[in-house]
Amino acid sequence: MTNLSKKKGAEKSAQLGIEADKATEFGKWYSQVVTRGSMIDYYDVSGCFVLRPNSYALWEVIQDTLNGLIKESGVRNAYFPLLVSEAALTREESHLEGFSAEVAWVTKAGGSEMAAPVAIRPTSETIMYPLFAKWITSHRDLPLRINQWSNVLRWEFKDAVPFIRTREFLWQEGHSAFASQEEADKEVYEILDYYRRIYEDVLAVPVVPGKKSEKEKFAGAAYTTTVEAFIPINGRAVQGATSHCLGQTFSRKEMFNISFLDESGHPKHPIQNSWGFTTRSIGVTIMVHGDNKGLVLPPRAAPTQVVILPIYFKDKIEKVDAAADELKRQLKAAGVRVEVDRRPHNPGWRHNDHELHGVPIRIELGPRDVDNKTVVVCRRDRDSKVDADAKSTLALDESFNDKIHALLDDIHNSLFQKAKVALEHQTVKISAWEEFVPTLDKKCLVLAPWCEAVSCEDEIKKKSKEESEAAIVNE
Repeated sequence: MTNLSKKKGAEKSAQLGIEADKATEFGKWYSQVVTRGSMIDYYDVSGCFVLRPNSYALWEVIQDTLNGLIKESGVRNAYFPLLVSEAALTREESHLEGFSAEVAWVTKAGGSEMAAPVAIRPTSETIMYPLFAKWITSHRDLPLRINQWSNVLRWEFKDAVPFIRTREFLWQEGHSAFASQEEADKEVYEILDYYRRIYEDVLAVPVVPGKKSEKEKFAGAAYTTTVEAFIPINGRAVQGATSHCLGQTFSRKEMFNISFLDESGHPKHPIQNSWGFTTRSIGVTIMVHGDNKGLVLPPRAAPTQVVILPIYFKDKIEKVDAAADELKRQLKAAGVRVEVDRRPHNPGWRHNDHELHGVPIRIELGPRDVDNKTVVVCRRDRDSKVDADAKSTLALDESFNDKIHALLDDIHNSLFQKAKVALEHQTVKISAWEEFVPTLDKKCLVLAPWCEAVSCEDEIKKKSKEESEAAIVNE
């Protein structure tokens, strides 16, 4: 073999796995996992990424689950245009100020300058609310609760991170109007709990629900609630999803003049909410659960929950194939997302490839297994070199489907508990400023009392940055 062919072989082999260490090379590790795990591909517009079928299928599971929850609560889906007029976008100064650096403007059509530029939506309040003003005239028109599944574009950012910080991303955005503050407040927290359930019950990621500070709230909102996720490996919190009460910011007369006549015939402005959940959730899930072998996908969200790996031997191919097809049929009928992998690679290659792609359960099926009516079951969340329960032999009997479902649930619970223990272990209560920066530098979340004044928040950010930089210089 020539040196060139040896080099090519080594490069091909390296692509099958993850070379970077999650604990010491987190950024490099993440880049390798999302690319080699077939989650994204790069694109020639900076900050934009291709969502490959693996990641989009995961998004569809999230979408189906969340869509069911919000529909059940009485929300209806619609779709509004991508473009927003300059007049509409600039009508609310504090709202525009919050997005001004991120707005992408369309100024030319073909070779001609447009008479009036239009913006690509960074969010849809100013697109939807002129229509709300037409649709709402009476208390009988309320509540109005609408959701859309769409994409948005926010141009300004520091460094692109796939799923976490991108110029274009997918999301759902809900918008609603109520006759009373009590109804609006109830929905804010109802939706926030849906978001918590998606993270915890589907993605196996524990989150911390709470209320944003005055400075960090959504531009134009009365208040913003959030579910914050935690990445144990780097000690960073990530905004998982938000639910906002907008109050009457957008409905008042000088804005979009959304008004209704109450039961007594008096004109009033409704209380409005908006709320959104994005593909950032995919990045959070990868960061929390992934390991040095690649993706570790939570079973309830995984596009493929079980993969069957036929292991062939001499003249036993048809026998094994028939058994694999029957097992797939049986599991699929039981509601399991299952595939058979017959790719022309050896069993070790296929085994490693499915570990890289995070498939929760691998089933190995060879001629002897067919004869014994058994299979070897491997779970992705365990290391077979360390954990005795990483691999087991199960009988192909009438209880097999139930055992697979139980195993999928156990994997979900195990992933959630592992992440929850890390969150609790790295959450520290403090009462003195001297503890603040040193605790953050230990990759911990800090729980500390504060006055909630904007000036105080600015001072905390300023002082903590200065002390952290000084500590690095003095090391």
